[in-house]
Amino acid sequence: MNKRNNNMKVLTNRMSLSLLLLILLAISACDGPTVGKEAHNLDDHAGHNHTEKTAATTESPRCAPGENCDAHEEEHGVHPGEGHEGHDHEEGSDLDKPVEELFAASCEHGVKTHSCDECRYEVGIVKVPQRLIEEGLVKIQEVTKRDFDSEIPLTGEISFDERKVVTLTPRVSGIVSRVFVDLGEPVMPGQTLVELESVELAEAQSTYLEALANKRLARKSFERQQSLREQNITSEREFLVAERDVESADIQASSARQKLLRLGMSKSNVNHLVRQGQPGATGTVHVTAPFQGNVLKLHASLGERVEPGHNMLQVGNTHSLWVWVDLYEAQLASVKRAMNGEGLPVSLTVPAYGNEAFSGRLDYIGDVMDERTRTIKARVTIKNPDGRLKPGMFAKIRLGLDPSKGAVAAPIASVLSDEDRDFVFVHYKDDYFVRRPVAKGRMLDGYLELLDGVEPGQIVAVAGAFLLKSDVLRSKMGEGCAH
Repeated sequence: MNKRNNNMKVLTNRMSLSLLLLILLAISACDGPTVGKEAHNLDDHAGHNHTEKTAATTESPRCAPGENCDAHEEEHGVHPGEGHEGHDHEEGSDLDKPVEELFAASCEHGVKTHSCDECRYEVGIVKVPQRLIEEGLVKIQEVTKRDFDSEIPLTGEISFDERKVVTLTPRVSGIVSRVFVDLGEPVMPGQTLVELESVELAEAQSTYLEALANKRLARKSFERQQSLREQNITSEREFLVAERDVESADIQASSARQKLLRLGMSKSNVNHLVRQGQPGATGTVHVTAPFQGNVLKLHASLGERVEPGHNMLQVGNTHSLWVWVDLYEAQLASVKRAMNGEGLPVSLTVPAYGNEAFSGRLDYIGDVMDERTRTIKARVTIKNPDGRLKPGMFAKIRLGLDPSKGAVAAPIASVLSDEDRDFVFVHYKDDYFVRRPVAKGRMLDGYLELLDGVEPGQIVAVAGAFLLKSDVLRSKMGEGCAH
């Protein structure tokens, strides 16, 4: 029995100890972590007297987890939202203001904003103690001048000029009676490629000829009634009926003619049918080439029955071809700046012809960027009069740009973005860095050409720059100025 009582006491002690540890952990979680706070804030609070604030914090106990904080503040004379009155947040981004203005501004604590540990982030300023640089948490580098290549290498696949390729399909069902061409054969505009015999078309032709006959008869009857009416021999009613019959016959003939055109007959063929009369209503369909080119695909055999939508032939002109390439976001500004009304000259090579170069022009840049790859489609048009280049070939392309000699450049890692604005953190004085807007140019060997915003010799944050950005963005998340 004593041994059992001792075991129960040990178990009870262990449960009490576990409960105590859980309470301590809960209290620690409520207070929030403090380890690493100095590294996150990138500064110490030395030199700032926040005694009044500390005292106020001490006098007003915290609300317990789950407690109504607003009611708790009212009980201790603190009203929800108090402290925001009279706090002037200036409109406009810090990226649009001069550096001197940012460092001259004062905050609600009665000190310069840049020297306030809680408010400096609102004006895009961070404090980077020297020890953080020495320990490698933040690496800095001088903005220099570099030469950027005059060409941008790209890759793509040759394809048809979509304006010069067509798939021919019949508009009416029928039987293939004749095929006049073969694969690869050159064709001219208007040349008959395939001939069909269609019962449906023959019936439509006969209907049109019948409508024309009814139209002629109705016209003669109307002219006769009109003459009799002028002599007061016929009645007004008979005259109006004849007039109506003429209009009805016109509508039926016009409708029958439009149906023939929809079924694939040309206007010249319809006129030829009118001249021939009923012997011409054979239902023969002529599939013709719309422009000069070559037969690229052929799916029509003698005796085969085809329906509307059946892809019988594909005709294309390969004297002009397209190549679609992907431009990276960092390359877009340079390419657009170099383009003119006639496009941008390019040099193209394909494995089939070794280092032999073909000339072309980049003449179109898309309007939508792929969110996944951060690239945008651009089109290169290549002249191919001898037909040596083939759709489907893999191609290497070099864009001819004006070379940038001695361009201002900084490491790619130093350039950050927020809300579609690009910026870098530039060293201003002492331990202070301020973010400044930049315009990106071309990219080469880990460096970005900066077209505006910084000058050679300025110091920018490279490694760790994202940490500085996170501190600046605290103000956007409500963690900047003490409220």
